[in-house]
Amino acid sequence: MRYKRVLLKLSGESLAGGRKEGFSVEVLASYARQIREAADAGVQIGIVIGGGNIFRGIQGAGKGFDRVRGDQMGMLATIINSLALQSALADAGAKAKVLTSIRMEPVGELYSKEKALEYLAAGHVVIIGGGTSNPYFTTDSASALRGIEIEAEALLKGTRVDGVYTADPEKDPHATKFDALTFDEVYSRGLKIMDLTAFTLCRENSLPIVIFDMDTPGNLGKILKGDKIGTIIKN
Repeated sequence: MRYKRVLLKLSGESLAGGRKEGFSVEVLASYARQIREAADAGVQIGIVIGGGNIFRGIQGAGKGFDRVRGDQMGMLATIINSLALQSALADAGAKAKVLTSIRMEPVGELYSKEKALEYLAAGHVVIIGGGTSNPYFTTDSASALRGIEIEAEALLKGTRVDGVYTADPEKDPHATKFDALTFDEVYSRGLKIMDLTAFTLCRENSLPIVIFDMDTPGNLGKILKGDKIGTIIKN
């Protein structure tokens, strides 16, 4: 395997599949199978999931919610998604623990770097819910922060597209995909990969980002083996 320890970032919207909200049992099962296979191969996997299939704080702020309260609701949504994935992983035969950035035992244990590393070393998939526990920070920022903390070798951002393009491939038929980019090139081209806080954290701590299509079964395993799919961004 090319990577021994990674932080996998999943979007909440992807868990909904073709639906606008909620969960797709098929998507959860597919993700769980891919993650279990990677864990069985000896890769240590930390996971951060968004909450957009349930609630997004910034959208709530536009509908009359106080931004801080809205973001707190979004944090709880990420924990619901973390529990859903943990259940899917257990059903697939994998060991998984949910750690939360907000104290809420017995839902999950309070996150700490030491606890996460202990569970990873014991062969558990570690799902970290609750974002950074602070408002105004996205789950992209949480994934960058947790990836750095657990000393991951890469941040794998599983999306519904197969990499980074020069333009939106659904709107521009001439858009071409990048196989590799530097952080500086992403800045200079104005490409939107993650929010700037998350992106800067990765850049300053030399944490490579791999953007890939998680919805195609087998892609996660290919990335971990070092196959050139998706787009890698590094210093």
